[in-house]
Amino acid sequence: MGRADDGTSRHLEVERKFDVVDSTVAPSFDGLAAVSGVHRSPVQLLEAVYYDTPGRDLAARRVTLRRRTGGPDDGWHLKLPAGPDARTEVHEPLSAGMPEPLRDGVPESLRDVVLAIVRDKPLAPVARIRIRRTVDVICGTDGSPVAEFCDDQVTARRLPDGAEQTWREWELELVGAGDRDLLDRLSNRLLDAGAQPAATGSKLARVLAVEPAPLPEEPMHRAVAEHLEELIAWDRAVRADVDDAVHQMRVTTRKIRSLLQSARHTFGIAEDDRLLGELKQLAAVLGTARDAEVLADRYAAELAELPPEQVRGPVRQRLVEGARERYTAGLERSLAMMRSPRYFRLLDALEALVAAPPAAGGAPPSVTVDAAYKRVRKAVKAARAESDTDEALHRIRKSAKRLRYTAAASGADEVAARAKAVQTLLGEYQDSVLSRADLLRQAEAAHAAGEDTFTYGVLYRREEERGERARARLDKALKKLAAVCE
Repeated sequence: MGRADDGTSRHLEVERKFDVVDSTVAPSFDGLAAVSGVHRSPVQLLEAVYYDTPGRDLAARRVTLRRRTGGPDDGWHLKLPAGPDARTEVHEPLSAGMPEPLRDGVPESLRDVVLAIVRDKPLAPVARIRIRRTVDVICGTDGSPVAEFCDDQVTARRLPDGAEQTWREWELELVGAGDRDLLDRLSNRLLDAGAQPAATGSKLARVLAVEPAPLPEEPMHRAVAEHLEELIAWDRAVRADVDDAVHQMRVTTRKIRSLLQSARHTFGIAEDDRLLGELKQLAAVLGTARDAEVLADRYAAELAELPPEQVRGPVRQRLVEGARERYTAGLERSLAMMRSPRYFRLLDALEALVAAPPAAGGAPPSVTVDAAYKRVRKAVKAARAESDTDEALHRIRKSAKRLRYTAAASGADEVAARAKAVQTLLGEYQDSVLSRADLLRQAEAAHAAGEDTFTYGVLYRREEERGERARARLDKALKKLAAVCE
């Protein structure tokens, strides 16, 4: 768990929930090899108010935001999906908002985490849940806690005027990183006692009865809908400054744009549709931070491989630290964009687009794949006429990328794999072009400052060789692509 100076903390919660009736007898964990004992904690009386948008957008994405009192972890809790049986919990103390401002009664720090879902919609109380909790702490062979078994008596009401609901449920949560095998063995004891896996993923889901929107049946609409959910997930990672998150959010943005371009007739949009321009602009804003992050990692790795005598002058500070400073500036610019009404309206428009029925007379997937491959072939022909200039090779990469995403959405997996190979090679080549251009700029600045520029030349040559290796493999990759497309 990481904790900031302001009291914010994050941790991974791994737990399973079970439905039981009032007469079900709690299980015994005696006899399990990994368990040395069980200790009962004092009964906890917990009360939580849950917040959501008018359209229940958080609940539809299995996200919960609550203000809980009582128990050892009272405070604001934001829980986010993190895989099977797991959720990431972001915790703020009850004092959040002093001096941090509140909006709709919710700390801005938590609202910002899910801003791609909430956008500029109001948040308001949607449910109140009270729990009488009995906790058994399960200890491992060394006597330290490894899991907690919670027997909950629940009283809940949908706000503002829902009928009261009552039920009993069990929770089994690992302590710390935990042992998934142990979770399975403990779960079997609960099942043997008569419990059933919970029908809903959370108490709030049971109260609100909100179901995620079904994915569209049409392949292109479905693919864009899936990538939109990926975009929203990467948005959270960018806000948390997770390594490589900006890159992945940019990739996802460009996937969506490529699919819309390839299947314009299916979506009923024009070639110059404003939505395509907005996606291009978002990718461009993210690109500043992405390029700087790539350069910082690339330079750090390259310098680590050089013999010490070849690393001369303050080259590490100028290249690595300089790129990291540009990344920080680019990230701040990206976050400003991601907190703007313009970004919210882009997400609104994408949701509306995937929810709309396919346009009448839209092109079938096979047609869009064929059209995307023709673009690749045209780009290759033009590149050869231009003696494979950097810009011409970049056009091949862009057309291969569009083909890859279109083929993947259409189920043409072999075409997608071959197109990805072309795209990857040209991505390596393009990164070498980016690095060489930056090295020239940095070398000029170093020379002007009277610094030794030897290392910049060494790195430039290494980047040339890396680009040449990628370029040398391109023709073979293009032939393999042609073999499955022609």
